[in-house]
Amino acid sequence: MKEGQYQFKAKKKGGVILVAPLNWGLGHATRCIPIIRKLVKHGYDVVIASDKGALNLLKQEFPNLPAEALPAYDITYTKDPKWFKWKLLLQIPNIAKVMRSERIATEALVKKYGITGIISDNRFGVRHPNLPSVFVTHQIQVLSGWSTPITSWLHQRIIKNFDQCWIPDYEGQDALSGVLSNDPDFKFPTAYIGPISRMKKETLKPTIDILVLLSGPEPQRSMLEEIMREKFKNYPQKVVMVCGVIQETPQEKIIDGIQIFNFLTSHALEALINQSKVVISRSGYTTVMDLAKTKTPAFFIPTPGQYEQEYLAKRLSQNSIAPYCQQSAFDPILLRQLKDYEGWPVTAQKEKLSTLFGIFQGKREF
Repeated sequence: MKEGQYQFKAKKKGGVILVAPLNWGLGHATRCIPIIRKLVKHGYDVVIASDKGALNLLKQEFPNLPAEALPAYDITYTKDPKWFKWKLLLQIPNIAKVMRSERIATEALVKKYGITGIISDNRFGVRHPNLPSVFVTHQIQVLSGWSTPITSWLHQRIIKNFDQCWIPDYEGQDALSGVLSNDPDFKFPTAYIGPISRMKKETLKPTIDILVLLSGPEPQRSMLEEIMREKFKNYPQKVVMVCGVIQETPQEKIIDGIQIFNFLTSHALEALINQSKVVISRSGYTTVMDLAKTKTPAFFIPTPGQYEQEYLAKRLSQNSIAPYCQQSAFDPILLRQLKDYEGWPVTAQKEKLSTLFGIFQGKREF
């Protein structure tokens, strides 16, 4: 142990892994939860690093793990979806600046904790040239309309700065995310680890008629919350809403007959999902993986202007898994469409995340 380096209470045999998810909504952080759990189970010390809501969420899930703040990308959306792409393009210089700051911060964390490996979930600058660095993403192809070839090329170029890419999806026709995670022309050490979720399916008595899960960056998260509150005001069935706003402690209140939580930790949210007859949510990929795991019937409302979510919602509808509608068109009566859908498929493929930890022991073969 170098002088001045962080002292773990009981140093484990596997090494010290830095896990750093992007703070863009909560999806990147929540899908890192099963990765962190498995790392600890397989004998690794883990250091958590992110910013704002994502960091606060992981600190509450893993209060005994060291946690560090990284530079914030502070990516913002627009209220008008037609300006979504241009708003993101204007933020590219800031993203490049944050990437440089991330590399400096990562170097400092490597020295402080004796980091031996890195797992970055879409944080472009969290890598180290002398350490095995893994990039986690389900977007080998980044859909952006006419500019899809450009955005996909840029993202793939960033991925190639790492040693491996882990894709939380199945390969081929079983893929939940379709063309997002499959590109036959992408030549790079890539592993399909299968959908990963912090949830598990439990057979519980249905006590909630409608569970609304809110997530994603502002202002669209708040806009959907306003719509849901208005549409389900004094609704005749039981409606529960989880707002996805991370604060120091979970809070509960009842407004216009709706039971509202600011946020819930994984185990509490898992229980709610397993007790729900239907979940209404964004079609973000992490939410898709969670609901596919619990097999809960779903109705999706993609974030306006976000091509990835719009594609996923359409794909799931076309595959007779779940219906969807645009945010401005939602009405509770649309939930009747659920009876015409088959629900989540069952696949024989298994998640194989833990088999890839060999990269942190000097083994780079899949």
